[in-house]
Amino acid sequence: MIEKISDINEISSWNKRDIFSIRILALIKAYGCSYPFAVFYVQKFDNEITAIISKLDGDYTISVTDGFDDEEISHFLLVAGYSSVLCSNEVNLFAKYDEGIIMQNERKIELSLGDLVVDEYPKLMDLYNFIDYNSQDFKAWYVDISHRIRHGTAKAYTLIKDENIVSSGILSSIVEPYSILSAVRTENEYRNNGFGSMIVSYIISDVKGIVYLMRDEGMNEGFYKRLGFKDIGKWRMYR
Repeated sequence: MIEKISDINEISSWNKRDIFSIRILALIKAYGCSYPFAVFYVQKFDNEITAIISKLDGDYTISVTDGFDDEEISHFLLVAGYSSVLCSNEVNLFAKYDEGIIMQNERKIELSLGDLVVDEYPKLMDLYNFIDYNSQDFKAWYVDISHRIRHGTAKAYTLIKDENIVSSGILSSIVEPYSILSAVRTENEYRNNGFGSMIVSYIISDVKGIVYLMRDEGMNEGFYKRLGFKDIGKWRMYR
């Protein structure tokens, strides 16, 4: 049975900490259960939770464990409708999907920045313009990321050289000691100078525990493996 929850304590027994769980748990920690655009569900069998589900506007994230009911989840999403569904490749919604690699890293290193500076509290307008989101509305992005940062479930970083942003990264979901890295970018003219490696290494060493990321199949594999990331599974995005 899939049920909507009204209190974060209703998923306190969920112990799984894969990348999907961290996305969901960080979201509920940031927003709670009182906002109409952020909704959370559990699937139960014999009173044990077999899946947790978040919905942010029309975008769902699903984390499952042994004994989850794939058919019930598929029917639930078919009836509810969705813009996207992010999940592991254990979940089959019988629809088209994109697929990529999940990586993780917990290697901490001593890092010398030289004449570079890391800004851990960058102006979000500058960061938005630097990352160059194509279709993401600034207002919606700003409201969400600033809210998450204020509630300790996200953190943004920029690497500065001569007062210019040369590289960036965002921990988009944080549930200590786990976090998810996204929005890693280096300005074109500054590439091949080690700045991307520097900002990623800094971020990994700035937080406790495991850092996850999702990458597209065949993209940036060597870059992240040189920094200590390992492939641990696959993600799927249904649209």
